[in-house]
Amino acid sequence: MTPLAASNARLKELRKLSRRSERSERRLFLADGPKAVEGALGVPDCVVEVFATPTAAEQYAGLLAAAPTVTLVDDRAMAGLSDSVTPAGVVALCRFLEPSLVEEGRQARPDTTPRLVAVCADVRDPGNAGTVIRCADAAGADAVVLAGDSVDRYNPKTIRASVGSVFHLPVTTERDPFAAVAAARAAGLTVLAADMDGESLFETDLTGPTAWMFGNEAWGLPDALRGAADRVVSIPIYGRAESLNLSTAAAVCLYASARAQRA
Repeated sequence: MTPLAASNARLKELRKLSRRSERSERRLFLADGPKAVEGALGVPDCVVEVFATPTAAEQYAGLLAAAPTVTLVDDRAMAGLSDSVTPAGVVALCRFLEPSLVEEGRQARPDTTPRLVAVCADVRDPGNAGTVIRCADAAGADAVVLAGDSVDRYNPKTIRASVGSVFHLPVTTERDPFAAVAAARAAGLTVLAADMDGESLFETDLTGPTAWMFGNEAWGLPDALRGAADRVVSIPIYGRAESLNLSTAAAVCLYASARAQRA
């Protein structure tokens, strides 16, 4: 089979999925890289088609064996589909996922409420959002909520930064961050706002079901949203650094809860 060229009309249409409006209208997105494709193939009926360069098709033959359809494309065409500076040569066309915070959390732990959830409020950097999703997955969280003006969960950079974790746990969107707080509390979770000037993380009881709320990269959580939380918790800074970045702070908080809940 001759690989499709970048000028192919169907590939031109797929490149439009780089726009959020196009993804929302067509309810399709692209998952770039072998880890993302592997994660997508693990979700029933998620993958529509996988595109690969001839070299990648040979390198990842075992992975692509699970794909419903594999279409070969040339290197230039792959560069147009991939969001990476150095494409790995494999991209999946995927259908939207439709998780629900409470329903999916309870499915993950039958007959119980969710134990650990991350709520990102106005987190706009796709790399940060994807890394928080990856950290939540590693810490055994039940779900991640992208609330307020947060980045689109299907943004190519978010998908890539999650390294497949976006397919491992529910990632939901809630336009109103206060509604996300209310939903977490209704699901039996104590809502903790990760922010400066709160009680020390290492002196906080984290053994119960918890929803961690993280704010925007530049300005953190608004006062009103801080006030909506049950408690404000801060990570002690022992050195001279002014603060931790969002994804690092999320990793510390989520793992502190995961450790306490498993003690």
